[in-house]
Amino acid sequence: MNEPQPLRHYPLVLASLALVLFTTSAQFLIVSPILPRIAEDLGVPEARLGGLVTAYAVAVGGFAFLSGPVSDKLGRRTVLRWGTAWMALALLLHGFASSFELLVLLRFLAGTASGFLGGAAVAYIGDMVPYERRGRAMGIITSGFALGQVVGIPIGTVLAGWFGYRVPFVAFGVLMAACSVLCWTVLAEGPRREGVFGLAEAIDGYRFVLRRGDLIAVNLAGATMMLSVGAFIVYEPLWIERTHGATENGIALLFVVGGLANIVSGAAAGYASDRIGRKPLVIFASVGIGLCMLLTPALPDYTAILGMFLVTFCLVGVRLSPLNAWVTSLVGPEYRGSLLAIWLAFSQVGFALGSAVAGGLWIRYGFVGNAVVGCVGALGTAAILWSFVPEPQGDGV
Repeated sequence: MNEPQPLRHYPLVLASLALVLFTTSAQFLIVSPILPRIAEDLGVPEARLGGLVTAYAVAVGGFAFLSGPVSDKLGRRTVLRWGTAWMALALLLHGFASSFELLVLLRFLAGTASGFLGGAAVAYIGDMVPYERRGRAMGIITSGFALGQVVGIPIGTVLAGWFGYRVPFVAFGVLMAACSVLCWTVLAEGPRREGVFGLAEAIDGYRFVLRRGDLIAVNLAGATMMLSVGAFIVYEPLWIERTHGATENGIALLFVVGGLANIVSGAAAGYASDRIGRKPLVIFASVGIGLCMLLTPALPDYTAILGMFLVTFCLVGVRLSPLNAWVTSLVGPEYRGSLLAIWLAFSQVGFALGSAVAGGLWIRYGFVGNAVVGCVGALGTAAILWSFVPEPQGDGV
């Protein structure tokens, strides 16, 4: 491995990566609330609109898997520079989406860039920030995801209502172009794997990850964690509307409050994990999230649900920042991209499985069934991490 350059302009680097994750999150989340406008403007039957989400998800999953060995060899800075430029171009081209088929293609192209960016941003922090300060750094950059939910969705929805569905994507494209400029100017060069890069080297990276018991366990934990989320979250808004009469604005308020709680708790948890360790916080939060899921169907009214959202998303923030710091510390920089790629792929599979079973659970058992499976998945995540994944004392230790 080559030696990384000194990391200058540290606050600006963190702000740049947080902005990358914010824009990536916002341009993805905005699709759902503006689907009716897309159907109206393009004359598309509602049954076909799911193709926009599917095309994006397929691209993210496939290219996240590819991104691991590429970033290990070329370096995270290179991937972030070109990935942000590619994402900016794809989003700006949404302004010319005159047909549904073209829009699906552009969502696929945006997904290819997203598959590279999420893992590369997290791995960059793993490469460049010392282990003892990595938790707080992760807390700062991952707040971009939650901020995309809190700020990106309302802004994008307003822009779509005023100017049409293309404008939010173009606006986020301009913002991603600014991210690209920052990545080209403020990011220092990180470590890269030496030697010739090819298929054999890529397979070697994945083979390394899949032959270690603790790394297999952390990937399984990622799958059960997202299976839990998929099984629970898909039908929760519908349950709240039918059972407690919440309006669309009421549902939106829940996610805004939850997102703000996530930002605050994630930053605090990242700092705390540098002092007391990652593992205790992740285990505590996973158990807490499972219990919150299990108790949610018994809540009596909207106010109680709002309070539970606040608690649940606080725990999500407590889990996310330390978990990212924990995962990046399990291997050295030469295999960090490969590990994160597989971890993200397992997480995507888990979410897909959870979403797939959610409908059957809803129909057969009502929301209680979704809550029980969500709880079991969250507790399973805690059990796997507690039993099989040690708390590192440093990178790859």
